[in-house]
Amino acid sequence: MMKHESIDTFITDLASKAPVPGGGGASALGGAIGSALGSMVGNLTLGKKKYAEYEEDIRLLLEKLSQNQEELLALIDQDAAAFEPLSIAYALPKNTDEELAHKEKTLEKALYAASLVPLEIMRKAVDALLIQEELSHKGTRIAISDVAVGVQFLRTALLGASMNVFINTKSMKDRSCAEMLNKEADELIQKGTVMADTIYQNIANSLR
Repeated sequence: MMKHESIDTFITDLASKAPVPGGGGASALGGAIGSALGSMVGNLTLGKKKYAEYEEDIRLLLEKLSQNQEELLALIDQDAAAFEPLSIAYALPKNTDEELAHKEKTLEKALYAASLVPLEIMRKAVDALLIQEELSHKGTRIAISDVAVGVQFLRTALLGASMNVFINTKSMKDRSCAEMLNKEADELIQKGTVMADTIYQNIANSLR
């Protein structure tokens, strides 16, 4: 599993011409890093008298962030797994009408499946941004800059994963299905980027 690889191995594989990991896996990893940064701030907040009123809230946020981080890491491998049938479908022969029909049907199914994983990465990124928004108000001020950094990782995960959705839906023959996926992706982009930019700017303003 790629989530158990060293950072050096992952980056080396990412830089190579190997089919995976690619942009989807990198986006998932970036999102996991964003969640981990939020967890760091939460852990630094626990036990501080100044933030005692938020103690239970912070513990709940930490549970959510930990789960989100693990889910995003799992999506690295899920993204790689979804790419394999897609690459096989693209390589299918199309010399006869029967082969062409089989290829189009197989490819359509693979394109749809390959769109679902990055869409899930986008959902998880937005979920984490909602948690970070609360953390930006309740987390220790000495590490609040790390919430802003985490937010930027999550924003990148969101937008990066959207590219993997759109490159797959663009090739789908079933345009109604493609537009359904695109619509959700667009809504997640709108919600997530506005949230990320607001959190980041509020923190930046507080530090200057």
